[in-house]
Order: sequence, then C-alpha cells, then structure tokens
Amino acid sequence: RRSPKPQVGGSIPSWPANPLQPAVALPDLRAQMNANTETNSGGTLDTIKLAASVIVLIGGIVAFYRFEQQSLLVSVSVLLVAVGLAIAIFMQSERGKTLWHFIQGSRVEIRKVIWPTRPEAMQTTLTVFVFVLILSIFFWGLDFFLLWITRLLTGQGS
Repeated sequence: RRSPKPQVGGSIPSWPANPLQPAVALPDLRAQMNANTETNSGGTLDTIKLAASVIVLIGGIVAFYRFEQQSLLVSVSVLLVAVGLAIAIFMQSERGKTLWHFIQGSRVEIRKVIWPTRPEAMQTTLTVFVFVLILSIFFWGLDFFLLWITRLLTGQGS
C-alpha cells in the first residue's frame, strides 16, 4: 500500500530512490545520537545536582531543629545558609537555568504592562464595588422570593 501523503515514504516508497541525491538521514541520525548522549550524561549530573540541593535543604531543616536549644540567631542562620546553598545548587541544574530564564522573561513582560493611573484604578474599583452591591441586592431578593415560594408550596408560610 502506498501512503496517502506522497511526501511520506513507507515500506513501499512513494517515489523512486535517486542515486545522485546525497543521503542526509545518516548525518542527522549521528547528530541526534550525539545530542541524546550529551543529554543523558547531563541528565545524570542534573539529577545529582537536584538530589544534592534537596539533601542540603533537608539537612538545614534538621539542623534548625537540632540547634533548637541554641540561640534563635544560630538556628535561623544555619537554616538560611542551607536554603541559600540549596538554591545555589539548584540554579546550577538545567531546571534551575530554565527557571531563571522564565523569571527573566517574566520581568521583561511585566515591564511591557501598561499599568492604570490612580484615577483609572479608583474608577474601576468603584465600578466593581457598585456592581457587587447591585448583584448582592439582586441575589438577596431572589433568595427571599424563592424562600417565600418554598414556604408557600410546603404550607409553612402564613
């Protein structure tokens, strides 16, 4: 059977092989294999970094409770140093770098936001407040009406 898409080959090629056309699949396959190898070795190192940051963080929490009898300054300092070290280790991993790029992109996007002026913010707040008041009165009236109907139907109303 032939593929319904002429550009997609299959077990029976939809176009004849051209011996003059250079093979591009082999170099791409080699590049992909090299990239996968680098990713896998980097993934192991990345996992070690993430595990180390978690271990340092847990160690800091344990030390915080272990030094509970010491002054509060010592126990909090140990905890803060452990948290800072765990964050530093985490930021060296691929996930940390991805998080840092996301934070940088978010800062750029926040700078692009056109924030309302004070009068615009006050006007919007007042509009929302008025609509909430109107809707609360509407729902109170609806609740009162439905309660009256329910009491009338059940015979509890006078």
